[in-house]
Amino acid sequence: MAKSCVKAKSFFGACQCIYTVFFNSTKRWNVLLDYIDGLTLKSLSTTRWESHIESVKAIKSQASKIREALFKLAEISEDAKLSRDAESLASGELSSFEFILSLVIWYDILHKINLVSKKLQSEDMRLDVAVRQLEGLVSFFENYRINGFTSAMIDAKVIALDMEIEPIFLKKRQTCRKRHFDEISNNEREQQSSEESFRTDYFLVIVDIALGELKSRFEQLHIFESIFGFLFDAAKLTSLDENELRSSCLNPENALKNDNDTDIDARDLESELQVLQVMLPSEAIETDKPWTSIKILEFVKSVDMFPNVMVAYRILLTIPVTVASAERSFSKLKLLKSYLRTTMAQDRLNGLAILCIERDMLENIKYDSIIDDFASKTATRRHFK
Repeated sequence: MAKSCVKAKSFFGACQCIYTVFFNSTKRWNVLLDYIDGLTLKSLSTTRWESHIESVKAIKSQASKIREALFKLAEISEDAKLSRDAESLASGELSSFEFILSLVIWYDILHKINLVSKKLQSEDMRLDVAVRQLEGLVSFFENYRINGFTSAMIDAKVIALDMEIEPIFLKKRQTCRKRHFDEISNNEREQQSSEESFRTDYFLVIVDIALGELKSRFEQLHIFESIFGFLFDAAKLTSLDENELRSSCLNPENALKNDNDTDIDARDLESELQVLQVMLPSEAIETDKPWTSIKILEFVKSVDMFPNVMVAYRILLTIPVTVASAERSFSKLKLLKSYLRTTMAQDRLNGLAILCIERDMLENIKYDSIIDDFASKTATRRHFK
């Protein structure tokens, strides 16, 4: 979205320039701190897109104070280039209604995306919850495409009037050129107002990009939902009748089939689930808090009589929702394999990584019994797996 059009790139370029003007000197940063008492300015990052919402939030909530700090910096600075840059930002972008409106739009969009992104990165995130979160985000963008520009205009006008900025769009310069005799005129496009042009060429572009990316990037999750959706929770599982259960069991069999081999037999899975529907306790299908797929798997393991159901739930719970778990593993590896441990072998590295990642489980292990068991061994050397 941030690179979808020229105005979007120019907007985030201006946000980064505002940060750079103050950040390059401690004296300039102190000038900024004299005017703001809340969030400090944040820099944009090429690898961490969350920095965009942090940068926009800091400027949007303190736009008038930041503009005053830029005017003060332009006045007291002895550097001619810095004084010109500060004056240009204060009297240019931060005095423009289009920039204020862009702040409101980008904050609305990035704030909603950031909320869902944080939720998806949680360690206990389940596939069904992720699908619902993404469907809600897509629904938000579809509604925002229709009503978002009007609501953003209202909020931007409040900020602009508070900063004593006239809430109008700059008029486009009409270009005159010679037309060819066979050229089709585009009068409707040429007669668009500045506000309508901003809406069609900027607002709708970034919202449509967001909708397209959300639907394409998470398309695989919807495929997984169509295969394992009936196993997401106990309420959904027990609500299926015989025909619905039979057709649902065919989906994982077809998805996990390779030539004539398959990990799950649809008929056996159907018969096992029919028994499981009866065996599940009443508390598992409560409308308020039905059992999740994890609790159902724990129940199936304790009963130990549903092999196909066990395989289906293990595959369902193994499917990663996001790459957050893999990124956490790499973060641990960066701490483990430092420059002082470059000669560490792969087996030792794997062992230390597992101990680090499964820290919660490791804290519950009683070391005294393990030490006593180790000391009781008579063999001088013993191979541990």
